[in-house]
Amino acid sequence: MKIEKANVIVTCPGRNFVTLKIYTDEGVYGLGDATLNGREKSVVSYLEDHVIPCLIGRDPANIEDIWQYLYKGAYWRRGPVTMSAIAAVDMALWDIKGKVLDTPVYNLLGGKSRQGVMVYAHANGSDIEETVDEVGRYLDKGYRAVRAQCGIPGVESVYGVSKNKESYEPAKKGLPPEDTWSTEKYLNHIPKLFEQLRDTYGDDPHFLHDCHHRLTPIEAGRVGKELEPFHLFWIEDCTPAELQESFRIIRQHTTTPLAVGEVFNSIWDAQLLISEMLIDYIRTSIVRGGGISHMKKIASFAEIYHVKTGFHGATDLSPVTMAAALHFDLSVNNFGIQERMPHQEIVSDVFSTAYSFDSGFMYPGDEPGLGVDIDEEKAKKYPYERAYLPVNRKEDGTLFNW
Repeated sequence: MKIEKANVIVTCPGRNFVTLKIYTDEGVYGLGDATLNGREKSVVSYLEDHVIPCLIGRDPANIEDIWQYLYKGAYWRRGPVTMSAIAAVDMALWDIKGKVLDTPVYNLLGGKSRQGVMVYAHANGSDIEETVDEVGRYLDKGYRAVRAQCGIPGVESVYGVSKNKESYEPAKKGLPPEDTWSTEKYLNHIPKLFEQLRDTYGDDPHFLHDCHHRLTPIEAGRVGKELEPFHLFWIEDCTPAELQESFRIIRQHTTTPLAVGEVFNSIWDAQLLISEMLIDYIRTSIVRGGGISHMKKIASFAEIYHVKTGFHGATDLSPVTMAAALHFDLSVNNFGIQERMPHQEIVSDVFSTAYSFDSGFMYPGDEPGLGVDIDEEKAKKYPYERAYLPVNRKEDGTLFNW
């Protein structure tokens, strides 16, 4: 069997997705997600101009060799564009292998380590009371874990908080909007949210919170310490992680579990964080982390140091990545939790999926491969629309982390 051709499908059913479709000379094809929020066309070019020509004629069964060829062979390594493209190829090859062997991908990864994949939902509101009500709505749906974000008095636009009761979608059509941020107001307000959540719902639900890279290490230590009485499942991305050593300061000040890594591209981004046990959950997504093949290595390395997985799963990942993540989550022993941010209904007009949700857990389904397909004719109905994540500034106008 040989790779005969491949094409890239760009579609925008409510938001932009980039899908790689690899065909073999025996009529089997596989899908991979190459979506990079706000930089979609950069990955399209990388795939079409550089990656796909190198794939033609290769044996799709040699997944590891192809991965190494695309990573080491390019000389210029890592980065979100390169790793998203490699991830798309990798997912598609695992999809093909599962279809050829007539088995779901999780069986190729060692089989089931659990029966279902615990997922967490996103609850948000303009104030504490509204967020508390939203958390209750998700608990009523059967979720065991909920991420809670709320508006901050005096801050007009807050990460994770939607407007007009719509589902939260951070990417905005057109050029990047600019938000204004106050760390001081945030630090003073956010512990009150979780105090109210525990008073309302007791100790059993898992509560999570995303700081979204906006704190210094000592500020992160403060918020983690103040949230300790409410025993959060984790605080996420509490400080930018380029300086991995900075998490030593946070660890000195709090026992609140730490999760990080949705913007990571490789094992090297988390090598010190994991080996020094400075984090508790690694959040790198299948599409950003070079696909299933590389994430297997990250998870195995993390397992040695008691670090669990907690993969990114927002709407900026297509159903192909969600399917790949669920197969992966089902198979690894050190799985922790999976983010679930359901796509708009319109997405199901383009993508069909075998995965399902029930009582706080997701299941990848038992179809051969990843269990996801794309309708290319319907995809054409939704052309690409330029969209970007916001840019963030402090109240004095200084550009800051969004």
